[in-house]
Amino acid sequence: MIQTHPTSDSFSPDTTTVDLSGDSNWSAFNAPSLVGASLRFVSGEPQGNRYRVRYYRDEDQRLRARIWFGPETEGPPGHAHGGAMAAVLDEVLGLAAWAAGYPIVVGNLNISFRNQLPLESVVTVESDVVSAEGRKIMVHGRIVSGDTVYAEAQCLCITIPAK
Repeated sequence: MIQTHPTSDSFSPDTTTVDLSGDSNWSAFNAPSLVGASLRFVSGEPQGNRYRVRYYRDEDQRLRARIWFGPETEGPPGHAHGGAMAAVLDEVLGLAAWAAGYPIVVGNLNISFRNQLPLESVVTVESDVVSAEGRKIMVHGRIVSGDTVYAEAQCLCITIPAK
């Protein structure tokens, strides 16, 4: 028997507070402001049913994000869609390069999905700029909760002229 699931139109905005607190040694960071008002696909609805995001810098100044995957990110029943996870990795890893001083666009994003991510989970996205050679910036990242890795990514970024 095939179960049907409600469409995103049937979800009403959720006013539930989601705890996106970071580790005690992280400092809040407005990463989307590095790019401007146009960056709103993932981080644009702070009270929506798709994603809720809060950015931080850790003690080594690496970008971290705490993200809630809401019901509108559903792919397999009860779990986040791989494309939703990919969008998060695209935004966070790209912003990690910007936060490190490299204005970039993503040239290639390679993702390995390791575990299904249950809906309404709060997870951490870790990112690290691992190399810079000419215009090529390599950023690695992963979506984790505790010891569980949901996805790992390598992102080749290409620098662009700063505005």
